[in-house]
Amino acid sequence: MDFKDYYSALGVERTASEDEVRKAYRKLARKYHPDVSKEADAETRMRELNEAYDVLRDKEKRAAYDQLADRVARGGSPQGDFQPPPGWDEGFEFNHRPGGQGPADHAEFSEFFSSIFGNAQRRGAERQNFRARGEDHHAAIEITVEDALKGAEREITLRAMEVDEQGHMQWKPRTLEVKIPAGVHPGQYIRLAGQGMPGHGGEPPGDLYLEVRIAPHKLYRVEERDLYMTLPVTPTEAALGAKVQVPTPTGGVVEVTVPRNARNGLKLRLKGRGLAGKPPGDLYLLIDIVLPPADSDAARKAYEALAQASSAFSPRSHLGV
Repeated sequence: MDFKDYYSALGVERTASEDEVRKAYRKLARKYHPDVSKEADAETRMRELNEAYDVLRDKEKRAAYDQLADRVARGGSPQGDFQPPPGWDEGFEFNHRPGGQGPADHAEFSEFFSSIFGNAQRRGAERQNFRARGEDHHAAIEITVEDALKGAEREITLRAMEVDEQGHMQWKPRTLEVKIPAGVHPGQYIRLAGQGMPGHGGEPPGDLYLEVRIAPHKLYRVEERDLYMTLPVTPTEAALGAKVQVPTPTGGVVEVTVPRNARNGLKLRLKGRGLAGKPPGDLYLLIDIVLPPADSDAARKAYEALAQASSAFSPRSHLGV
C-alpha cells in the first residue's frame, strides 16, 4: 500500500489555507469530473481529488494526517510498503459532524484512507435535527502488560475540535482520569460515559471509547487473554528433561517441568496464569533450545563426544540427500 500525498493530489503546498485548498479542488474538479472531462483517467483522478479534499478540508483529519506524514518522513517507509505506525493517532479524537460524509460515502476511497480514517467514521445515523444525543468519540490508549494484569489508574490528555463562543473551531486539550480494569486485552474498548460530544436540545452527551493497545513487553506477548513467553533451555535440558525456574507475570517464580526430547517450539501451558477474566487466560511457554558456544576445549570435546554418540542420527534425512 502506497502512502498518499494529498497535497500533491490537489497541487497545493502544505501551508495552503482552507480557501486555497477549496479553490484548487474546484479547479481540478471542473477538469476531471467524468460528466464533462475528456481525459482518459478522469474517473480515477476524480476519486483521488475527492479523497484528498475530504481530508484537507477537515481540520481534524488534516492535523492527524500532517502528524502521520511527519512520522512517515522520519521513518522513511519504502514505496508500496506503507503501514500506519503503531500509536500514530494517539492524542486525537475524531468525530463526525452533521452534514459530513458517512462510511458509505467513502466506499470508493483508497485502502490508504481506510487504514487511517476507517475506524474514525461516525457509528450510527447522522443527526437530523438539533435535538440529539451527543456524538461518541473514539481514541486510543496504550497500556503495559502489568496494567492489563493488575488494573491501573491512568491520566491521559486528549485533543478534540470544539466550537468556541464566537463559533470558531479550535483544538481543546483535556485531561481525564481513566480506570483500567484488570484483564483488559488488546482491541477491547473502555467506555467513559458522558465524555463524548455535548448533546443538543437537552439530550445527554455522547461517550468516549478508548481502544486498548498493549505496549511491547520484554518477556510476554499478549493474544486476547493469553500470554506467551519464550523459554530458553539447553540441549541437555531438552533431551533429558529438566525442572527450570520461570518468572510469572504477577510476580514470583514457578517451577516448570521440561519433558524429555522436547523440541523447539513445544508449547507448555500454565493454566490460569494469563490475564484475568471468566475464564482467565493461560500462560504459554514456547521452548527455545539454545546451543552453548564451543569456545573451550571442554566444550569442543563434549560436542565431539555427542557427535560420535549420535552418528546414526541425521536431521536432513527427509531431504533425500
